[in-house]
Amino acid sequence: MAFVLSTDKLRVDREWLCSELSTSVYWARWRTRADIEAQLDSAWRIVGAYDATTGAMLGFARAFSDGVALAYLADVYVHESVRGQSIGKAIVREMIDGGPGATFRWMLHTGDAHGLYEKFGFSEPDGRYLERRERRL
Repeated sequence: MAFVLSTDKLRVDREWLCSELSTSVYWARWRTRADIEAQLDSAWRIVGAYDATTGAMLGFARAFSDGVALAYLADVYVHESVRGQSIGKAIVREMIDGGPGATFRWMLHTGDAHGLYEKFGFSEPDGRYLERRERRL
C-alpha cells in the first residue's frame, strides 16, 4: 500500500484517532475524547500516515518535548488492517530522525513492540532514570 506521512496537525482525522485510541489499544482505553483532543492540541510534534490514494488516516504518533534536549514518543499506532507494511517504522523514523528532535534523548513506554524501537536505538534505561507511575482516581 502506498502511504504518505505528514506532520500537519490540521490533517489529523480526530474522529478516527479518538475512536482507535479509545477502543483498540491497551494504553489509551481509559482516555476520553477530551483527553485525546487536549493531547493533540498540546503535542510538540505529530506524524500521521495516510493512504496515498484516498487520504484516509492509517497511523499516528505524537511527541511532547522541551524543544531543546528531551522528547517523549507516545501513541504510536497503526491500524490493524495495514500492519506489517513498514508504516510504523516510517512513522517512528520520521518522528525521531526526520525532524527537529534528531539529536534529542528520546523516551517511551511500551508493553510490546520492543523490537521495533530497538531498531531506532531505544534500550533499557540507565541507572539515572526514575519514574513515578500514574495514579488514576
